[in-house]
Amino acid sequence: MKVKVQTIDGKTGSDIDLNDDVFGVDPRADILHRVVSWQLEKRRGPARAARERSDVARTGKKFGRQKGGGTARHGDRKAPIFIGGGKAHGPRARTFGHSLNKKIRALGLKMALSDKAKGGKIVVLDTLELKDAKTKALARQARQARAWQPRALHRRRCGP
Repeated sequence: MKVKVQTIDGKTGSDIDLNDDVFGVDPRADILHRVVSWQLEKRRGPARAARERSDVARTGKKFGRQKGGGTARHGDRKAPIFIGGGKAHGPRARTFGHSLNKKIRALGLKMALSDKAKGGKIVVLDTLELKDAKTKALARQARQARAWQPRALHRRRCGP
């Protein structure tokens, strides 16, 4: 597969041959789904457990008398109703990562790169030499050239 090499100013230069072992693979939805799911689950952090009734370090002695106290019946002070007691139905400690074979990971990356190459969404630049090595300068120069959309240079929005 041939791709045009462009300059930072947006002018086209020579052609470059992309390796068909990487950029010529037919994409399969099942493998791409497995790789993307693996990446998203790998990115999640583990849940932190809350201390429940059995985890709180308090005495197990019965609080108050069963009858004749004039108040409600209670067992011990570990109950969620008391200050310092355990959390009722709190989060459990668990991990969200699962494994995926290295060959499947590599195959998923090859399929994604192949799909981008077939759609003409891969841009090859001859050089990235700038007077001052700043992202702002690179983004300005790419905007002026309008030859390719610098998606990697856009600031990611966080929140609504």
